[in-house]
Amino acid sequence: MPFEPACFAPDFFFDREVLHIARAVMDDRVVADQWGCDVALRGSGYQALHVDYQHPLFAELPDLSLPPYMLVVSFGLVRVTPENGPIEIAPGTHRMPRHVALRAVESGEIGMRAVPLETGDVLIRHPWALHRGTPNITDTPRPLVSVRYVRRWYTDDSREVNAIPRAVWESLTPGQRSVMRFPIAR
Repeated sequence: MPFEPACFAPDFFFDREVLHIARAVMDDRVVADQWGCDVALRGSGYQALHVDYQHPLFAELPDLSLPPYMLVVSFGLVRVTPENGPIEIAPGTHRMPRHVALRAVESGEIGMRAVPLETGDVLIRHPWALHRGTPNITDTPRPLVSVRYVRRWYTDDSREVNAIPRAVWESLTPGQRSVMRFPIAR
């Protein structure tokens, strides 16, 4: 997503309460390294079950149980209802080997739970939890902005990210800059 109005709002990245939670779960030196916006439109279908990371920290032990080193924070820009395409999450699957989690969801042992949101609500989730988008049966698009926070030492180039325009970068305080890990446009 571009770092320009109306998409970019500093509150997405620097909300004091969100940062307090992310830092309490991980550490004081978390950084935002990805962001985007999912928009469910009328006629959309169910997404395939998926997780929001491409590469496990240790490829040779992909199911190794580790403390969190990333979180995804999503912001409800509109009221999210069962009709306009809420995210569905399979609770507890972030603590399971992927193949076991998929089997548990497919067999119905673990049910998918829709997450309704009010405008301004924040959803903080572990990116390893199986989840999916659901159909929007209304005529109104349903946007959901998400920011990924990671421990400072973690890097992942699995997705392209937009550069921050220099003017936006220079408008940030030193504390805000310390939270951002995005390329800076020249």
